[in-house]
Amino acid sequence: MRVLLAVDAGTTSVRALAIDTRGRVVGVAHRALAQSYPQPGWVEHDAAEILALVDESLVELVASLDAAGHDVVAIGITNQRETTVAIDRSDGRPMAPAIVWQDRRTASACAALHASGDDVVLRSRTGLTVDPYFSATKMQWLLEHAPLDRARELGLCTVDTLVAWHLTGGPDGGAYVTDPSNASRTMLYDLDDATWSKALCELFSVPASALATIVPSCGVIGTVAATVSPRLAGVPVAGILGDQQAALFGQRCTSEGMVKATFGTGAFLLVNAGSARPPSVDGLVTTVAWDLGALGARSFALEASAFVAGAAIQWLRDELGLIESAEQVGGLAASVDDANGATFVPAFAGLGSPWWDPSARGTLMGLSRGVTRAHVARAVVDSLGYLGRAMLDAMRAGGVELTELRVDGGAVAMDLLCQLLADGAALRVRRPASVEATAIGAALLAGVATEGLTLRELEDSWAAEASFDPQENLAADAAYAAWLDAVSRVRALGEPLAASAVAARPR
Repeated sequence: MRVLLAVDAGTTSVRALAIDTRGRVVGVAHRALAQSYPQPGWVEHDAAEILALVDESLVELVASLDAAGHDVVAIGITNQRETTVAIDRSDGRPMAPAIVWQDRRTASACAALHASGDDVVLRSRTGLTVDPYFSATKMQWLLEHAPLDRARELGLCTVDTLVAWHLTGGPDGGAYVTDPSNASRTMLYDLDDATWSKALCELFSVPASALATIVPSCGVIGTVAATVSPRLAGVPVAGILGDQQAALFGQRCTSEGMVKATFGTGAFLLVNAGSARPPSVDGLVTTVAWDLGALGARSFALEASAFVAGAAIQWLRDELGLIESAEQVGGLAASVDDANGATFVPAFAGLGSPWWDPSARGTLMGLSRGVTRAHVARAVVDSLGYLGRAMLDAMRAGGVELTELRVDGGAVAMDLLCQLLADGAALRVRRPASVEATAIGAALLAGVATEGLTLRELEDSWAAEASFDPQENLAADAAYAAWLDAVSRVRALGEPLAASAVAARPR
């Protein structure tokens, strides 16, 4: 069988996945990726570990594919998007820990941009809301605080660039490239000009020479180097997409108006907005979905982002010890009818769409002596459904017509969460047989570039494993209203912290 591979360099793991040309998974290997939290609000990765895990997962997957007689014909790359890496391109050395997209250390810098009015220009040019989430202030921080002047050939990039460069040879001729889906998440990419903005690079003091070359999402950028994998040497690397855009593609949302929701470490809802840049919508950001290069025009997406989703389930497991594995949370939460008055706001890294409030903090409130571990688990799962409802409400308020919601990510294996989403949004929710939509999307994109796959063929190959129709649920509506009230209280608590951070910023 001719198979397509994806390398998925995510937030908590690195995965290598193989599919056939209809998108059916035929093999997967993964490695857990360590995260470090050196200070409150800081989240870091080791860039060298990311690359080591890429190599390990590919070795394991290719061994199983060889045993089955499969032939690898192309590789696509997908990645955690805004995470920022500094490397010396002359020898491949990471110059500092990678700053993860969840990291909030640049909140005061973002507050200063709001205070100066630069946020208006940034919103107009980039389609993004000024927030520590995006890469530009992370690059600025690294330039100010890390020993980057020691680099002979400085590279400031996102993880897609790091992986593509490594796979194609690294300092020995590797392709130092990114695609528009990732570039448009940096606050340095001009959506209208479709290139790095000289003015924005100057605003953040980022040298343009350190940035990757922007290439189409779909197309061969190079071939796998023998130093990475002798078995894969010469296989074309033929697609790059940021993880959420890859999930949109993997869910076959290739027509305008189709929407998907991914509940992974965070929660991300994207609607295909077509080939023309859409008007800005309050609470949402505008991003490039993909650029098919010679095979089609750029497509845009409107996106809603929540920084914590599956990460809240990990918190129940790792920090509170209420569950032994993430898979247990669904059964535990479903064992009770409601959260018994408990309300959870998963603002561990601030709040994203539609509030965009970096000062908010996670809160568990409404506790009484009768609240059990099952009620706490239910409050966490409920909060994920409420986040999804709030983001879908923002899309509708912006005039987006929604017909159905396709879901993926580890958390949507819970029927309870899918039904909560359907009830809250009054929308049919459909879950595919494989929730690996991110990696599938990257591999399929490589297939479009090298195997002649068409968008129509991809659309025809998608099928739902389960559907959830909305049901009237007045109790859930009342609980959602209480949750929105809790969100407003959490935001009010964070305001003094934000004001003190701005006051303390050096001038």
